[in-house]
Amino acid sequence: MGGRLLVTGSAGRVGRLLRPRLARPGRELRLLDLAPQEPATPGETLIEGDLTDAETLARAVANVDAVLHLAAYPVERSWADLQRLNVDGTRAVLEAAREAGVRRVLLASTIHAAGFYPRSDVLPASVPARPDTYYGWSKAAVESLGSLYADRFGMRVFALRLGACFARPLGDLLDVWLSPDDCARLVEACLATDRTGYRVVWGISRNTRRWLSLAEGEEIGYHPRDDAEAYAASLNPVDGDRLGGFFCDHPLGDPL
Repeated sequence: MGGRLLVTGSAGRVGRLLRPRLARPGRELRLLDLAPQEPATPGETLIEGDLTDAETLARAVANVDAVLHLAAYPVERSWADLQRLNVDGTRAVLEAAREAGVRRVLLASTIHAAGFYPRSDVLPASVPARPDTYYGWSKAAVESLGSLYADRFGMRVFALRLGACFARPLGDLLDVWLSPDDCARLVEACLATDRTGYRVVWGISRNTRRWLSLAEGEEIGYHPRDDAEAYAASLNPVDGDRLGGFFCDHPLGDPL
């Protein structure tokens, strides 16, 4: 897909990893963040602003073909912080997209929206939310908002339950690692598919130790290639019994 793609939260960790990987001939990346960003390269437009500012958001979504919404607190914070940015911010993005006639929105959710599921043979992406923290709850709320806008307004909304997206996996995350290249492949699949409605997909790589289903992603053309096992020999692998790991025991509202 070419055209214009708005990326919110483009100065965040995942946004910085994806920025060069989403560059394409014929595509304009419109990059929105309140934090400073690296200077724009050809094919990029930087917008500095807050999701809560309606004028900034309206300018950002104008004439775009799709939105990749990454902007959020990515770990546990206070209820008020998570409500303001993760939940209210997502509602603002979805509403601005609807008003601008943008029909395709990708929402960055998280495995922590389902963090209390115990380890199983294969866990489908369709399982209901079981959040492990206020943060996980905020992303479950994001998913619910996406479902609402897809059903009510006929938008294509993808809730991406992202795993641990780092350049290299951590020792206790070999099952849920998401390589930056596979993260970009997931985004591209969502941008290219002709599937309609609301869909939830696990955002993980083709890890040997995975127990989250890849079937839902494969249905929309996501075929991850990387495997955390390639790094296992240099790490100290730990297999947890719940998807959310230590988040399940972290004090609610205590910032990480």
